[in-house]
Amino acid sequence: MNKQRLMREENLFESGHRACHGCGMAIAVRHILKATGKNVIVVTPTGCLETFSSPYGYSPWRVPWIHHLFENGPAIATGVVAALTAQKRDTERVIAIAGDGSTFDIGFGALSGMMERGDDVLYICVDNGAYMNTGGQRSSASPLYSSTSTDPAGKESPGKIQRKKDLPVIIAAHGVPYVATASVAYLKDLQKKVKKAMGYHGPRYIQIDTTCPSVWGFASDQTLEVARLGVASGLVPLFEMEAGKITKVRKIKTKIPVEEYLKSQKRFRHMFSGHGSEEEIKTIQAVADENIEKYALLTKDTQ
Repeated sequence: MNKQRLMREENLFESGHRACHGCGMAIAVRHILKATGKNVIVVTPTGCLETFSSPYGYSPWRVPWIHHLFENGPAIATGVVAALTAQKRDTERVIAIAGDGSTFDIGFGALSGMMERGDDVLYICVDNGAYMNTGGQRSSASPLYSSTSTDPAGKESPGKIQRKKDLPVIIAAHGVPYVATASVAYLKDLQKKVKKAMGYHGPRYIQIDTTCPSVWGFASDQTLEVARLGVASGLVPLFEMEAGKITKVRKIKTKIPVEEYLKSQKRFRHMFSGHGSEEEIKTIQAVADENIEKYALLTKDTQ
């Protein structure tokens, strides 16, 4: 068997889908499935992932995959778990892979219900910070002062004026066994967390920062670099929580000011054109500093 064929057979999310060039979400999904292996059934609500992976007559999925409505992903996943239990199929596991719109907003109630019931589902949010599939409208995952199509920045507006919803902490408050955050900038870390989550039973949650060149506004070959800047600034803290307690964090080796991250994207370009933006940058820096302190992200060398 030649090397190219072997690599194709190892990929459970195949090339040839219709994601934008440099799509962080597509990168994340491929590595999620590398970590889970093939004995999974994937549930995906409406969103970017569903759209670019389901053109008529072709599928990049090499595992069973179900698409459903925006709001009911956790309920569908619960139903699949119940069916597997009834059929005594204990070798297959259920994972949901959903965007921030269906996770933070439209399906939030169903997600909370799934977590409260204790259903055996690994729920993974591939978070690109807006409703990218329908034009980049703001979601409650959109970062503070980002410009979106429904909260555009201008002379009278700094963009989105609400902070990003702290969903990992909200999920952890349900008493679930495992919660983690990850980034496409660190794929080995991402895979390690998915494998660890698969070792648990019950509801688990992983939130992955998936950079979006099309709507965030950066060159498609900068996907991983922009993601690294988010982590290095403290705006994207990477950590694990088990039984509601923080058990591990990824330390920042070289801390950068938030300006470096913000300047890398067009969705924040208004921050550098006057109109009181200095105070807004200070506010964002305060958010990053709060994360750094809360999760103890700095090493002794970076403090």
